[in-house]
Amino acid sequence: MITVVGSINLDLIANVERLPAPGETVPGSTFRTAPGGKGANQALAAARAGGKVRMVGAIGKDTFAGEALALLTEGKVDLGGVREAAAATGVALIFVDHHGENVIVIIAGANGTMLPGDLAKADFKKGDVLLLQHEIPLETVDAALDSARKAGARSILNTAPFRPEAAHLLAKADHVVANETEFDLYADALGLAGGSREDRMHAFSAETGRTVVVTLGGDGVAAVEAGRLLRAPALPVTPVDTVGAGDTFCGYLAAGLSEGLPLQQALARAATAGSLACTRNGAQPSIPLRGEVDAALKSA
Repeated sequence: MITVVGSINLDLIANVERLPAPGETVPGSTFRTAPGGKGANQALAAARAGGKVRMVGAIGKDTFAGEALALLTEGKVDLGGVREAAAATGVALIFVDHHGENVIVIIAGANGTMLPGDLAKADFKKGDVLLLQHEIPLETVDAALDSARKAGARSILNTAPFRPEAAHLLAKADHVVANETEFDLYADALGLAGGSREDRMHAFSAETGRTVVVTLGGDGVAAVEAGRLLRAPALPVTPVDTVGAGDTFCGYLAAGLSEGLPLQQALARAATAGSLACTRNGAQPSIPLRGEVDAALKSA
């Protein structure tokens, strides 16, 4: 079982020719809504990768809630751990330019009400995989990591978005997943030694005994596990929208590890899935199915 403890949002997405500078107004071309939230995105990705997935999170009692959960329901994700809160369903305001780059503002809403008590519905068991992010209160992230370790479950912490006060949590996770910017910021916060990113990845892994995974956009992914440096390439694609690519990677990685794949193989599949997600619009709508990823891996 893969348990995702995290955020559930509705994404409000506007396409623009270029991202506005501070104080500037630019015209947009299209607007759409789509289910989102890093937790929900990663849960759907793990399910589309073939995993058995449980979601633990919170939504509001509003019109956004049903749409926010629609694709998780369609993907047969277990939603028994999702509760209704007095706060509104979380939203993400997303601007995407013609290169596929984006800027995002998150309003936590119900996600901000998640407390350690919500973990009672997580029901961790030995051999399970826990997947976490930083879009819910950090006390709940901390408690989930402790609960998973006590139960013998494997934990994956996606360190997005960057929160300097979360730096101490990285050493608690079995696998830490960060993009290159996030890792560099956490490396500074943790005072990791080394003259290069790879050196600092080795330093983190050596000091903590944990595996660190750093996504590198079009350059693929690098990881350090037990002193070994592993790499997996991205597919050569023309990005349409990078929203959700990192979440797709995390969900597929969790599914691969849950299946017992070696890390190298799990990284390759996750990197391919993340690349495919960049070729489509939206977060959850862009997540590829397992068959598409396997076909792309074979052709590559």
